[in-house]
Amino acid sequence: MRPESVRARGLPETPFETRGSALQWARQSVDRLDARLLLQAVCGADAAALLAYPEAPLSLPETAEFRALVARRAAGEPLAYLTGEAGFYGERLVVSPAVLVPRPETEDLVTWALQLLENCPSPRVADLGTGSGAIALALAGQRSDARLLAVDISADALAVAEQNRERLARSNVELRCDSWLSGYSTDPVFDLIVSNPPYIPALDPHLQGDGVRFEPRGALTDEADGLEAYRALALQAVPRLKLGGWLLVEHGHDQAEAVAALWRDAGLVAVKSRQDLSGNPRMTAGRKALGGGYG
Repeated sequence: MRPESVRARGLPETPFETRGSALQWARQSVDRLDARLLLQAVCGADAAALLAYPEAPLSLPETAEFRALVARRAAGEPLAYLTGEAGFYGERLVVSPAVLVPRPETEDLVTWALQLLENCPSPRVADLGTGSGAIALALAGQRSDARLLAVDISADALAVAEQNRERLARSNVELRCDSWLSGYSTDPVFDLIVSNPPYIPALDPHLQGDGVRFEPRGALTDEADGLEAYRALALQAVPRLKLGGWLLVEHGHDQAEAVAALWRDAGLVAVKSRQDLSGNPRMTAGRKALGGGYG
């Protein structure tokens, strides 16, 4: 939302006298926590400072920036895009409209991936459709002995992932611009291939939902039935897995059976799904037929 719309809606134009009055105004149109986090971003203050010094004044530039951010949040733009960062697996990641905002449920995918790798020394892992790098960087942080390949077709997304790699000093992560693994060697080198690909069907109304409509469409939908990415992964990932290696993905709440069928058709065994905290099957894994002793 442009700053002009703030005036059009009749919102106050005079400078806020204090941080406290700015928060009071913002709470009329956005959530209390959102208001506080936006003000923290504008002022460069933490929560404790805002609580301890509500009487601190706002400068004119801070006032203008805060009003504009509150208007954009009220229009549905994700908070993470406005503050420029989001939390994931205990880390703070840089985010922008070039990447999806990392979701809490994707942390469960990381946890399962780590479990699959428990008895695998110095694993080779690929994260396909890495976006901000959230999954690859979380795995790299938990397994410093791992070598990770993080792939995305979007150069803009990889630029964000590179910022996060440097910020977190995860030198064991390699970034690559590619469509899945189409340009990568077909040698079976990976112990685990993990992905949270675009899985929303093109006509799904959720694409127009609050927040989602601001995210990169290509990271959300395949512009088809929501399964195109899994078909590509089944074709490209399985030949590049070592014997005993795992293919693990996140998917929609109603796609577990379809993904499991694709995994079995591709020759994977021990295919299984897991539920998210809401009780929906949201992740599916399969193993390349036996040879490895882990998993």
